[in-house]
Amino acid sequence: MTDLDALDLAALNSATKYPPIPTYHEIDRGILLDKVQAFSGDVVLTEKVDGTNARIVVFPDGDYAIGSREDLLHAKGDRIVNPVHGIVPALCSLADRLAAPAAGLRVYFFEVYGDKITKASEQYTGSRQVGFRLFDVAAVDSSVLELPAHAISSWREHGGQQFLNENELALMAADNGVELTPRVGTVAADQLPTGLAAMQEFLATRLPGTRVALDDGAGGRPEGIVLRSTDRSVIAKARAEDYARTMRRLAGR
Repeated sequence: MTDLDALDLAALNSATKYPPIPTYHEIDRGILLDKVQAFSGDVVLTEKVDGTNARIVVFPDGDYAIGSREDLLHAKGDRIVNPVHGIVPALCSLADRLAAPAAGLRVYFFEVYGDKITKASEQYTGSRQVGFRLFDVAAVDSSVLELPAHAISSWREHGGQQFLNENELALMAADNGVELTPRVGTVAADQLPTGLAAMQEFLATRLPGTRVALDDGAGGRPEGIVLRSTDRSVIAKARAEDYARTMRRLAGR
């Protein structure tokens, strides 16, 4: 078993954090601007689930650590214990069976949602159920953990993590028996709306209701859509509330 006590946990935490996703339309102080994220080729649309970001870091020997967006919460054998957000109870049994990499680290990124995890939980459950969906997988070379803290942060923020492309991600999910965030469709980049109102309508048409409801009591309102190129080189998010807020502000001018 990997000796996590011998690792720099701060370095492990930093190297395996999920990098921020830019908005499809540039945003400034909560208001969307006209400039859009540039895509080419085919663009995969997936539902953006409003939960809490979680990760499972798996080592070659099957050892693992579970984390939230910001912190490591648990390690195999209860070597780290932090029950925040309900992440560990939701993912612990899954972590025991996830496929390990041949070398380095493999990071599985999930959205954990439902119960009282976020204010939007009522959109997914009326009976406090909890669910999770895999949305990305990345490889991290273990040598990165030896870098100074500032270098690890810069490496991560500048694309150092090697994410699986769309086909690889689908295969990884199938091999591990886990569900991906729902695929809403695939469109050519030149068919994406560029106007704010047009994108708001695009979201409403493409995803009128959530596809990850956990029971019949769910409110059903989706958060939005994540757009990604098939090779995962470009990724952006489009949240319905951002467009609604922006259009209200524009209408009040």
